[in-house]
Amino acid sequence: MGVDYYKILQVDKNAKDEDLKKAYRKLAMKWHPDKNPNNKKEAEAKFKQISEAYEVLSDPQKRAIYDHYGEEGIKGQVPPPNAGGPFGTTYFQTGEEPNVFRFNPRNANDIFAEFFDFSTPFDWMGGGGSGGMRGSSRFGSMFGDDIFGRFGEGRPMSSAPRKAPPIEMTLPCSLEELYKGTAKKMKISRDIADASGKTVPVEEILAIDIKPGWKKGTKITFPEKGHEQLGVIPSDLVFIIDEKPHSVFTRDGNDLVVTQKISLVEALTGNTVHLATLDGRTLTIPIHNVIHPTYEEILPNEGMPMPKDPSKRGSLRIKFNIKFPTRLTSEQKAGMKKLLAS
Repeated sequence: MGVDYYKILQVDKNAKDEDLKKAYRKLAMKWHPDKNPNNKKEAEAKFKQISEAYEVLSDPQKRAIYDHYGEEGIKGQVPPPNAGGPFGTTYFQTGEEPNVFRFNPRNANDIFAEFFDFSTPFDWMGGGGSGGMRGSSRFGSMFGDDIFGRFGEGRPMSSAPRKAPPIEMTLPCSLEELYKGTAKKMKISRDIADASGKTVPVEEILAIDIKPGWKKGTKITFPEKGHEQLGVIPSDLVFIIDEKPHSVFTRDGNDLVVTQKISLVEALTGNTVHLATLDGRTLTIPIHNVIHPTYEEILPNEGMPMPKDPSKRGSLRIKFNIKFPTRLTSEQKAGMKKLLAS
């Protein structure tokens, strides 16, 4: 299962939300790096582990996936459960390869600040919010005060709703789709909460407009399209463009690269390349130069559209894989020497 988040927070697997809050509050205060100046490296590592464990176990979606698949599942190494499963996760259907739930741990200091409601860190030090903190941490010397004494161990930390972390899903696209642009429709299932807090499952269709020239890693965000629940602002849904392998072309930035197989005779005497482009045209490229192993024929403005200005394009770069003969007869060798020496 990898990392045991329950063990890190020192709670059992049936721990309720209040148990998790109490455990996090105690351990985060104990291991915050600002409270451990003489052992800061170890404290930072433990503080990060504690924050990650609390982030996963306090979120019903992540906790369900972790309980079923362990750390590998929560960090995207297995697919999410199928729609209709017991996990309550937001599901995506693209009609293509299975997608993967991806968990990106939040910054440990952000979780700490949100938990203790540090809208202004000076509120904890009785110093007002007008000054600026000079230390390396935005929490400064806040540990000089007894936070538990001020707040009370059993009192709620803040009534302000927290924002659930984003849910990220890959969106596979063919090279043709990224070249020409396309529209994709994504069907999602999520829970909608009414005023009483009761949730009802609904399905929605999200339209995604893929622009020409978009690259792998481009993100499309749908704000607050995750599950709804009382006291929590729904997650943003983030689709991340992924590029499918192409049978002919590879992409290098805004350039397209293709490799042609030719014989040694063609390399020495000339060759004509015929290529079908991603938008359906046929290019005929005569090459009169001697083609050596590192030779490239470059065609400007025949590459991928540039995202910021699709009227401009990168280059098409043609590389060559020269097939050399496996053996030559004595007569052939003599003829080659005579020909090349002249």
